[in-house]
Amino acid sequence: MIGKKRIKTKNSNKPRFRQSFSIFRHSETQSVSSHKGNNPCLHRMPINVLIIVTTVISLVVLRILYVVYWSSKPFRTKSTKPVSTLIILGSGGHTAEMLNLLAVLQANRLSPRHYIAAATDNMSLQKARVFEDSLADKRGDQTGETAQFLQIYRSREVGQSYVTSVGTTIFAIAHALLLMMKIKPQVILCNGPGTCIPLCAIAFFFKVLGIRWSSIFYVESIARVKRLSLSGIILYKLHMADQLFVQWPQLQKKYPRAQYVGCLM
Repeated sequence: MIGKKRIKTKNSNKPRFRQSFSIFRHSETQSVSSHKGNNPCLHRMPINVLIIVTTVISLVVLRILYVVYWSSKPFRTKSTKPVSTLIILGSGGHTAEMLNLLAVLQANRLSPRHYIAAATDNMSLQKARVFEDSLADKRGDQTGETAQFLQIYRSREVGQSYVTSVGTTIFAIAHALLLMMKIKPQVILCNGPGTCIPLCAIAFFFKVLGIRWSSIFYVESIARVKRLSLSGIILYKLHMADQLFVQWPQLQKKYPRAQYVGCLM
């Protein structure tokens, strides 16, 4: 009987202990919550951060929409002054098409002309020099007065693995940024080589930041009959090109924002 009484005594103390422990936890929770409630900064801080982030994102989106809207407008200028022009060349027929296009344009309006090609492209800049020499002979001046020839690193070489191309892509973007800051082009002419993507992306980025407004004109290769090239699709889908020209009517039907100009070659 004595043992049973002791057991009952021990069991009877357990509810009291649990009750006192629950009261202690409840009072502790109340003290913490009251401490938080007395500090308005803890409530205002997340709200202020949310407002700032929302405002910044809204301004960036509005700026991008503004740039996209005005980039789609035709390039018009009442000034008769020549405009600094960046001409992006590429292998595989891109250079030949670009030089044929320049031959029918007013070269005196596109001055100075900055020709740029991939560092591993040994032929494009040579062809551009021959073209500029022919123009200089007609004008009677020197090529160096109106033209410059530059090279840019490629993001990825043919056959290069995608793992190693990450580092080369970052380096190529940094190099493209330095070139764009140096050239400061008002007009960019390109017709398909992959080297045009980082340059056009940086030009669009400068527009959004309000640093400089460079009009991007993309002329799709005549070899593209049914669909745009990868460079053309990127510039078209992301609205980076101010004007995108195609040389086949079926392309204009497939890509309504493109402009059909007929065969330019």
